[in-house]
Amino acid sequence: MAFTFKIIEKENIKFVIPLVQKLNGHKITYEVLEQRFSEMITQNYECAVIYDGDKLIGVSGLWFCTRHYSGKSVEADHVYIDETYRGQGLGKRFFEWIYNYAKEKGYETVELNTYVSNPASHKFYYNEGFSILGFHFLKKL
Repeated sequence: MAFTFKIIEKENIKFVIPLVQKLNGHKITYEVLEQRFSEMITQNYECAVIYDGDKLIGVSGLWFCTRHYSGKSVEADHVYIDETYRGQGLGKRFFEWIYNYAKEKGYETVELNTYVSNPASHKFYYNEGFSILGFHFLKKL
């Protein structure tokens, strides 16, 4: 299969929303995600995607920043690949593309968060050479 990895154009960001909804179990409405993504694209955010032909099958947000403990860092966010494409090495290929893209932009580290309820992702990220640095806490205001 010939897959395409690329940064989606900001004007097409709404096309990733259905995949992000699947990642979150449809707990966040399309309208809320549409509003949030419209804000995110004005910040240090880009969105990497995978296409199989003209079908969007994978997504990962990329937050770019400099951190005191890791230097120039990109945070992979809301990583999701359509269920029917899993187990074929596509996640590994997607992350290789992300690593190369970040290096080309002058970034030196990749960070991410993953849900504690997703042990399959933990195994994948360990196999990719990630290690646990800390815990991500969230408090709603």
